[in-house]
Amino acid sequence: MGRHTLGPHVVGQRVVVRHLLADGRASDVLGVCTSWGADALTIDRDGPPDRVGPVTIALADVVTGKPVPPRASVRSRIGARQVEEHVGALWSSLETEPLGDWLLRASPPHGGRLRRRGNSALAMDAPGIGWADVAFRVREFYAAREQTAYVQVQRGSHIEQALAPLGFSSTGDGDAHAQLASVARALRSLRSVAPDVTAEVDETTTAAAATLDGGTATGRGVLSGDWLLVEGLEVESAHRRRGLATAVLAELLDWGASRGATTAMLHVETANVGAIALYERHGFVTHHTNRYLTGR
Repeated sequence: MGRHTLGPHVVGQRVVVRHLLADGRASDVLGVCTSWGADALTIDRDGPPDRVGPVTIALADVVTGKPVPPRASVRSRIGARQVEEHVGALWSSLETEPLGDWLLRASPPHGGRLRRRGNSALAMDAPGIGWADVAFRVREFYAAREQTAYVQVQRGSHIEQALAPLGFSSTGDGDAHAQLASVARALRSLRSVAPDVTAEVDETTTAAAATLDGGTATGRGVLSGDWLLVEGLEVESAHRRRGLATAVLAELLDWGASRGATTAMLHVETANVGAIALYERHGFVTHHTNRYLTGR
């Protein structure tokens, strides 16, 4: 048997193993080690459709092998624009207009005010047209609607840097993480600690508003395909630290799961360390961080 860093300790880990075939050739297998016996190990392979599923390898045939990082989730492999495009589901009416590879957006007031998420140019990639032209068109689009010209970018991106000489700079507030989680995993975690409180859920086919403990805690969930968007999670100050935010989130994810949602998404401002800690404790991971720029 060749040299490797494998052994019973790698059961449950993702590994790569080179082993000998019957004809003497060597082949590599990548996947999660599910068992390790006296004479063989079993790997649940990940890869193309014709090379997935369990395979058993005799220990005597192992040439080399080592643990490798876990496979990135599907959620982490999609682009920021694809994630942010789901946000449009939050508004009953959203006007959009392509601008090269950007997307101009305008929406009515939401929760009593205009939201930058629905009233900004979504700019997660290079525009594909001239920078001066795109800056002019952004200003023109929002001026026609008597609105401030906002551009939503990834914080610290080359898009932000390219717009600076054209008069666009950070608003100085509102930087927000886009966080994603598996609905099933987050729900299991939330249920294990959520308090038992009375909940009311007002729902339609695509949205639900959860109210707990007589209105002391509220939140809203909206479906976008198999994604659940969570927003407006609030707890009255006098009733905080009772687990009510956890309970609201559990109610919303439970509702979403019952309608086929597999991915949960929310925006949380980077300054809201308490909320970030709550979400991360239950499996939410930052996919990217948004920043809003406005023209001077």
